[in-house]
Amino acid sequence: MKSKLKTGKLFIWLALALSVRLVPAYASSPADPDKVLKWVFNVAETGFDPGAARDQYSNGINYAIFEALYSYDYLANPAKLVTRTAEALPEVSADHKTYTIKLKKGIYFTPDAAFKGKPRELTMADYIYTFKRLLDPRLASSHSWLFAGKIVGLDKLAEQAKKTNKFDYDTKIAGLELVDKYTLRIHLNEPDFNLGLILAHNPTGAVAREVIEKYQDTQGQVMSNPVGTGAYMLALNEWVRGSKIVLLANPDYRGDIWNHQGSNSTEDQKIMAAMKGKRMPQIGRIEISVMIEDQSRWLAFQNGEVDMFELEGPLAPQALDKDKLKPALEKKGIQLSRITEPEVTTYYWNMQDPVWGGLSKEKIALRRAVAMAHNVEEEIALVYNGNALALDFPIPPGVVGHDPNYKSSIHYNPAAANALLDKFGYARGKDGWRSLPDGKPLEIRYTARSGPVGKMQTEVWKKTYDSIGIKMKEDLLQFSELLKAEKSCQLQTRNAPWIADYPDGDNFMQLFYGGNIGANNNGCVRIPEFDALYVKTQTMPAGAERDVLYRKMARIMEFNAAQRVGFSRYKNMLSQAKVIGYKKHPIIYGEWMYFDVAKDKQ
Repeated sequence: MKSKLKTGKLFIWLALALSVRLVPAYASSPADPDKVLKWVFNVAETGFDPGAARDQYSNGINYAIFEALYSYDYLANPAKLVTRTAEALPEVSADHKTYTIKLKKGIYFTPDAAFKGKPRELTMADYIYTFKRLLDPRLASSHSWLFAGKIVGLDKLAEQAKKTNKFDYDTKIAGLELVDKYTLRIHLNEPDFNLGLILAHNPTGAVAREVIEKYQDTQGQVMSNPVGTGAYMLALNEWVRGSKIVLLANPDYRGDIWNHQGSNSTEDQKIMAAMKGKRMPQIGRIEISVMIEDQSRWLAFQNGEVDMFELEGPLAPQALDKDKLKPALEKKGIQLSRITEPEVTTYYWNMQDPVWGGLSKEKIALRRAVAMAHNVEEEIALVYNGNALALDFPIPPGVVGHDPNYKSSIHYNPAAANALLDKFGYARGKDGWRSLPDGKPLEIRYTARSGPVGKMQTEVWKKTYDSIGIKMKEDLLQFSELLKAEKSCQLQTRNAPWIADYPDGDNFMQLFYGGNIGANNNGCVRIPEFDALYVKTQTMPAGAERDVLYRKMARIMEFNAAQRVGFSRYKNMLSQAKVIGYKKHPIIYGEWMYFDVAKDKQ
């Protein structure tokens, strides 16, 4: 029996070394190839490079393939940091400027031709390369903010790369000290109380230098050849872009024993009873279909062609009575996992746009008028069928730093909005449409994701702009195109949702920091007063003192009307009766290695 297993493993190594992803023999993985999960995305993937991908769908797959040093406990509430490839949580110096981390030994990348047929062990040098890569100007990663200005010597290396057009990965820097093969010491310029959380975020998942150098495109991205150490790997020969994605259990994944401790709730107790003691992962094959149309996803789920999917707002009445599953579906064994998403949807107006941007009084008045003219509650009712929670504060519930008592100074008041535009010279013409104070036409281009939700968003926003006499053009884009244009400050306005990368308010306040333009600052905002306070918060632990600054920062944003806080959506995940032990995690997307499925009946 032993020799057969070794032969099977050798075959897998050789086949995968030639970049052919075959169905694995499951020689050491606990996953069962006959356990198949059928999942669905409502937008197409953008690609599988953790340093380049921005959308949650691609990053759900990245989470399964690439491993960061840390992750989050599956059931703990509030979210609890746990080890992934690290041996233990970081040893942190008293001044919070030095983090020492030890790596588990014997973790290997999945085989690939880049490794020339040899097993390739994960070491701390891979994490150093991964961290440096996020600041490589060639990659121009949206995640550069995670380490920018923080690690001793890293920014200097990035600046040199801008001058020479080549990032020198071989140069050692004091901030990333390789103590030995399995020990990394990170030295920071200033105290950072969130570094452990950052090291659990998808973009810090280890990539191998050999793989990047073999497959990178002209931008330094590797979006089509993901090679990681995680529980799953991409079946390249079954991948149909924008249509079908298949993940196979990594045959040599080390696995772990399911031992998560939840609350006393009925849901958590049921999950623990069903899952405790199982060796994970259990699911051998994950088939992901891309279905943009809401009704297509719903019909596929009803027909049993899909095991799990996200029930977005437009579909909610089909399955829910308010926040509960309809009895008819419950009788069929359908399951609902529902949470308030740790996210905030903001409405921004591009602060670099010649018509809508700037900090002059008339530009602030223009944006503030639109903010007052928009009925957030109506949008929630019409677009999301009530499946969202209106917010006043830019940090959502469930995230450290949220202020439930904060009240925004911007309220729905179309009469006041019209009066404000009149006062600052945005006059109405005979046709009823307003012009700029200099007499030129005033128009806004509202961008949304193509599909039913985006179409409904444009209809709601057209009503808003019509109510104050501003012409609005509809601009529907594919999700990948939208993200690309947004990153380069080419959009004028849209609904911009941001789901927590880590459960701390810093992850939301950084969205409005001027230093993050080109990364996550979608509205391309640069307000010196806000930026100064944001920099100050970077050296502060979570607590009352930092919260005071967060409230001041929120008021600064309101005064300048650079953004309008909107809402947090409810996340409704529906699953068939065959799904065992699933619960939506607030931070992790793509929780496939934490739950189980029954085998399909033959």
